This record gives sequence, structure tokens and C-alpha cells, in this order.
Amino acid sequence: MAAEQAEQALGERWRDMLALHARTQCELDRALYPHGLCASDFEVMDILAAHSAARGCSYRVQEIAERVHLSQSALSRLIARLEKEGLVERGICPEDRRGVRVSLTAKGRALHGEVLPVQRAVLARMLTDG
Repeated sequence: MAAEQAEQALGERWRDMLALHARTQCELDRALYPHGLCASDFEVMDILAAHSAARGCSYRVQEIAERVHLSQSALSRLIARLEKEGLVERGICPEDRRGVRVSLTAKGRALHGEVLPVQRAVLARMLTDG
């Protein structure tokens, strides 16, 4: 009986986490929409911004894919859209000519800096207990 209750509680906890994620994703999309971004766009830009601040260079697409929850094709489309908007730029990876590197442009860094407080405020509101 105790094992059954523990399994049930675990399932409920999992569903609560999924619901929180879905609500937070929707709130992020709503808050970022006036800036021309969705949550996934911002997530990729945030990864690139943190990486360039720490190492001053670009990220391989495969490295981004390991950190975001998008398929390779969805990530490629997202990067292409951000590139078209002038927010990121792609280039050939010098270490591996088959690889592609992505970095924020000056316009992308400026937009990221403008939107970062908006995204963090949503996270603080949604993810803070109480």
C-alpha cells in the first residue's frame, strides 16, 4: 500500500512539473512576443550570450542542440530565422569544415540585453514558491 501511494505521488509530482513548464512556457511566449521573440528564440540567444561573455566566441550548432529541447531540424529553422532577422550569424567551423558556428550579432546582443529582464521577471514570478 505505501509503495502504491509513493508511485501515485511520484506520478502527480511529475504531472505538476509538466504543468508548471507548460504555464511558464506560455507566459514567456506572451511576454517576449512584443519583442518579436518566442521562448525558444530567447533560449538560444541566452545560451549564445552567456557563451560569448564567458569565452568571446561562437557556439557550434551541435553544442546548442545539447542545451535546448528542440529537434535538430527545428533548431536549424530557428537559427535561420534569427539570422534572417540579423540577430545571429552563422559561419563555417574552422576545426571541422562540416560544422557550423553561430554567434550573436551586435543587434542580437542589444535585443538580448533589452529582453533579459523581461524573461527573468517571468521566471521569478512563475518559479518562485508562494
